[in-house]
Order: sequence, then C-alpha cells, then structure tokens
Amino acid sequence: MPTSASTLDPANIAAIFKAYDVRGTVPDQLDEALAHATGAAFVEVIGAPTIVIGHDMRPSSPALAAAFAQGATEAGADVVMIGLASTDQLYFASGHLGHAGVMFTASHNPAAYNGMKMCRAGATPIGTDTGLAEIAASVGRGGHRPAAAIGSISQQDVLEAYAAHLLSLAPVAGRRLKVVVDAGNGMAGLTAPTVFDRLGADLVEVVPMYFELDGTFPNHEANPIEPANLADLQQRVVAERADIGLAFDGDADRCFLVDERGEAVSPSTLTGLIAARELAKEPGSTIIHNLITSRAVPEIVTELGGTPVRTRVGHSYIKATMAETGAIFGGEHSGHFYFRDFWKADSGMLAALHALAALAETDQPLSGLMAAYERYVVSGEINSTVDDQASIVDGLEEQFTGADGVTTDRLDGLTVSHADWWFNVRPSNTEPLLRLNAEGRDRATMERVRDEILTTIRSAS
Repeated sequence: MPTSASTLDPANIAAIFKAYDVRGTVPDQLDEALAHATGAAFVEVIGAPTIVIGHDMRPSSPALAAAFAQGATEAGADVVMIGLASTDQLYFASGHLGHAGVMFTASHNPAAYNGMKMCRAGATPIGTDTGLAEIAASVGRGGHRPAAAIGSISQQDVLEAYAAHLLSLAPVAGRRLKVVVDAGNGMAGLTAPTVFDRLGADLVEVVPMYFELDGTFPNHEANPIEPANLADLQQRVVAERADIGLAFDGDADRCFLVDERGEAVSPSTLTGLIAARELAKEPGSTIIHNLITSRAVPEIVTELGGTPVRTRVGHSYIKATMAETGAIFGGEHSGHFYFRDFWKADSGMLAALHALAALAETDQPLSGLMAAYERYVVSGEINSTVDDQASIVDGLEEQFTGADGVTTDRLDGLTVSHADWWFNVRPSNTEPLLRLNAEGRDRATMERVRDEILTTIRSAS
C-alpha cells in the first residue's frame, strides 16, 4: 500500500495517538496508509496471532478497517472481521473468541473524525502505558517487512451471541415497559433491535429514534453527555408516556437515561443502582468509581457492605484497577459502565438492561426508583479554555491547602473536598482545557462552589 507522507509524519502520529486510543480527522490525519501501517505495528508490538476487527457506520470506517486488516495479515496475523459493530460488541468478540481486537470508531466525535480502539485478547485495554506508545513508535519507524507466511482474513457474525450474553448477565422480567431508544444514528441502531427482540413485545415496547445508521449524524451529535443532544429523547418520552428513555453515543458503549418526566438521570445515579444490584448478587464485593463520580456512590456501596475503590478518570485506569482488586463493577460519570463478567469492559447496552430489569421489578416510576441513589447536586463537567493549566491547578491547590475542614489530593488533577461539597479540576489530555466538576449537598452550595472556581479559572486564563 502506498505511504502517505502527511499521515505518517512523526508530528501527525504524535497528534492522533492519544492516551487510550487513536483519533483524528479523515483523511488529513487518519487515512488508509496510516491504518495499514498501524495494522502491521499492532502485530509487531502485541504479537497477537489472530485479531478481531469491527467498525462503526462512519463512511470511512470500512476502508480503514480493511487497510488495517491488510497490514496485520502482511505481518503474519490472521484476521476475523465482524463487520458493523458497537464497541462493546467488539469487546465481546475479543473476550468470547479470545483474540486481540481493534474497533474503528471515533465514538461521539463529529463525522469528520475516525479512530481505533485497541485491546489484547480478553478485551484487556491497550493505552499509552500498555502498548499504544510502542505501536505509535513502530508506525513511525515504518518499513515493516512482510512475514514469511501471510495471514488469512475471515468473517464472523457475533451479534446474536453478544445479545444472548448480555441478557444472561442482566435478565429482564416483570411488568411490561415502554422504552424510547435514541440511537443517534449510531451503532445502537444495529444492536438495540437484536437485544430487545430477544426480550419480546410482551415485555418491552420499543419506540425507536434515529435507528438509521448514518455516520454524518443528520439529527444530532451522538454525544448524549451534552444536554442539547438529549432534548429530542426527553420530548419523545413525555409525548409517548414512556417508562424510560435510553440514549446511546455513536459507538454505543455509553448509555444515558431519561425518566418518565423527561428528566435526565445522572450517570452517577445509574452507577449507584447497578452497584446495588451487583452487590445483591455478590455481597461484600468491590465496586470501582472514578473521582468525578458522585459522593453518593461510595456511600451507597459502603452502606450495602461493599468496598468502594476510587480511581482516576479513564477506561484504562478503571479496567486496570478492576483487575487488581477483583471488582465486580465500575462506573464513570461520563456514562461508561464496566462489568467483571463482561471481561471488565464497558457496555452501554448492559447498563441499559440493568436499568430495565430494576424498573420491571418494581411498580415505581423510574424517578422514584432512582431517588434512593440521588443524594447530592452535581454541576456536570464544565470546560474552560486556558493557556497554562498547570499554574491554575497549582494556584487552586495553594488556595485551599490548610483551609478549615478541607482536604486536597492530586490523584487526577486536583480534588478539593469538604463535608458539604467537593470539586475536581483536570487538564485535558488533548486540548488547552481545564475540566471542572463540582458537587454540593444542595443546589445553592454546588452553585457557590462552581461559580467561585470558575471565576478563579477564567480570570487567570
């Protein structure tokens, strides 16, 4: 395959190989030449004899996946192509088949982007510290020699097996539910019908929204963490008098809930619910939560006899900590939910099934069910553009260190905690941004802390 001087330039490689994945605009940052080189480098670094490859619905994804497969086979690996897939479906294939895996997706990013999420066999994540930096270096060296024996390419459909596995982990039974599902023109448009068809119309009535696979995202961005992208779902849930709304991001590895009133449910609240369900199955287990998850989560886990463990933000940290501690479940406030019995990987669909199962078992509306897990008021993540993130974070630490009733830590950015509130500020890995999350015992407290810290950040930038 011909090389592309622009995409294989060291500066471009450094720009698109991120902390947890590869992501860039097509074709100026990511093209078939770079995908081909990455396929060969992946085999060289990981040493995987077989690789399973999936891709999302973006127009560029099939060609990029094919180019990666060609590079991998030329390096001597066999390739199993599963075709159109959600990211958690790729993780399923990696765990179920026992192969290393690569998913071509840019998740919730706009249509101009694409990327690669990589894992070892068993869906073990690959990040900067666990192989991704070495893969980037190998791509930069180039000149990969073809193996003595070229690998094969085969196709395998794993969608039905994926759906069956999820339902074995979170079976749904009880009253009939009316469910509005917003796939955002992303991969849940493929996976949701298969999963919900297995439940049957007697148990679930599905109202589909934007199920057409379209990587140009004609209706709204497939990023449900942004409130504007939930508006259509919220209106539809109320109009349909539905029991629950589900919103998935572009590659369907994240899920967000809307209750019967059309109100968004915090991912931390869903983390609390799933933690309670998992602890009911295995009392005393460890539950992982990242440091911007609501304080309610570790409180609930402790009250139920479990052990909460706090981690940095990011799936590679969550998964590594799950492996170290044997945790049964982990949740992130970004809408990622990780399950030990799903190879420690994240699955938006499995989280959605837990919510449906819990709701079907009760006569309460979703708002009533979730109230027990909702104890504080959160700000949501607020980004500020700043030139010198480090100096602002250092200044905030100096401001609060030694203050009465306050503790600070630098596990990930800066977290400042008080009995009535806490906040975290973290630099972005890829942009000149500081990310603020704040929480308070009541709205007035949260807003006071949020506004004070925002004023400090933005006056210094």
